[in-house]
Amino acid sequence: MENQELRIRLLEGEVWWGGDITYGNEMPFGRETIEVDLTVRIRSNQAAPLLVSNKGRYVWADKPIRFRFEGGLLTVYCESGEPILRELGGTLRQALRSAAAEHFPPTGKLPDKRFFTVPQYNLWIELQYEPTQEKTLRYAEAVLANGLPPGVIMIDDNWMEDYGVWRFRTDRFPDPKAMTDRLHELGFQVMLWTCPFVSPDNAANFRSLENKGFLLRDERGETAIRRWWNGYSAVLDCTNSSAVEWYQRELQKLIDMYGIDGFKFDAGDPDYYRESDQSATPMHPNGHCEAWAAVGLGYTFNEYRACWKMGGQPLVQRLCDRQHSWDLDGLGSLIPNGLAQGLSGYAYICPDMIGGGQIGDVENNPSFRIDQELFVRYAQCSALFPMMQFSTAPWRVLDREHLAHCIEAAKLHAALGDTFLELAKHAAATGEPILRHMAYVFPEVGFEGIIDQFMVGDTLLAAPVVEKGARSRKIHFPAGEWLGDDGSKVFGPCVLEVNAPLSRLPHYRLINR
Repeated sequence: MENQELRIRLLEGEVWWGGDITYGNEMPFGRETIEVDLTVRIRSNQAAPLLVSNKGRYVWADKPIRFRFEGGLLTVYCESGEPILRELGGTLRQALRSAAAEHFPPTGKLPDKRFFTVPQYNLWIELQYEPTQEKTLRYAEAVLANGLPPGVIMIDDNWMEDYGVWRFRTDRFPDPKAMTDRLHELGFQVMLWTCPFVSPDNAANFRSLENKGFLLRDERGETAIRRWWNGYSAVLDCTNSSAVEWYQRELQKLIDMYGIDGFKFDAGDPDYYRESDQSATPMHPNGHCEAWAAVGLGYTFNEYRACWKMGGQPLVQRLCDRQHSWDLDGLGSLIPNGLAQGLSGYAYICPDMIGGGQIGDVENNPSFRIDQELFVRYAQCSALFPMMQFSTAPWRVLDREHLAHCIEAAKLHAALGDTFLELAKHAAATGEPILRHMAYVFPEVGFEGIIDQFMVGDTLLAAPVVEKGARSRKIHFPAGEWLGDDGSKVFGPCVLEVNAPLSRLPHYRLINR
């Protein structure tokens, strides 16, 4: 069917979540006019052709959709398929669980348990395009020397010979096996950055892959060359099973020869594909993004940033690079976008690098200065997500007081590791998010508009401070008896202003309903 349209009259008090998670700060939808078009592009993060309602309804389509909320009406368009409405009656939780069971059932598998029990350390901001064996080991040793727990270390871009040539640069990594052995000895797992791009500058590799038909072709039948953030490259055709097998063999060599534990699968955004592209299986650009995500399913240590229709799959989903700022380009985006991830079917989530991961903040910017308060609040917020990730070395940019607060946040995250892991196992069985919207756990009490606090599972209420200079914050407590991290007890339902000095990350556990 072509150009299918679905028109839905909103119920009284009904609001919706879903689509593109980067719109998280504008969710829930339904109270203001907004249009979101998933047929053109998604915004560098996770997305799905799914909308879920606090009244127990959901919309799903197998193909990309465009939707508009205006004047109490939701209109959904699908150019190459038919959107469906399921009216279950009930709650947001019932809507999401039903949608997951029917359209993106959880696999029963989850990423490696260490993602949920230890911090991650990505070398991007510290080393940028110049990682080396010596610098990597120095960073790992500094983690331990400064009292942070070991965890998953990610060596980012430019460790390899070229894009598409997935071999260590010997001038930078003279003995990768010795490096990996040492990192394992120190208690770290090791991941490498990779992407679907193939550089034409490496003539032998490029010609070989082109001759085998492993590269995407444009509408003229010529090998497609795409502009991305690191220049111009060809693109691996991930709908071609032989191309994927070649790529995975290259990754397996790194595992077998050097003991690498897994990979950060970057790029793959729909922006780098065209609907007119010629591939083994014809695809919408979003479908190519989905095919790239499927490549990582064979690795328990994985990370993605851009995904389409991969809810329920055992893939780590990091938020896209955020700025070193307090606003909705930085810290202010973490909670609303994290909530949107969970309500779009993505349970295994990680905020962006602590302090922000936008290279433009630090690259060739001599006036850039770290806001130490922001860095601490970013770490505290991340600590109550299912995963947390450092990049900028906190011991380099923070004084002793602020560093101590970040170490405490990392230790809290590790202390909650068993909680996160149990919730991850539950997500693998049910499709429920780990980080949950207040309205998901406590329906029908008016929590739909709260986007600066959240639940971890059904019993841990997290209320990080996300405003500059704030030393207190307002918290909405549902009904029940709540035990605070500071030893206080709160009897809900109520709204309280609580003390939150820089040393405190407010969180409360429900001990009696």
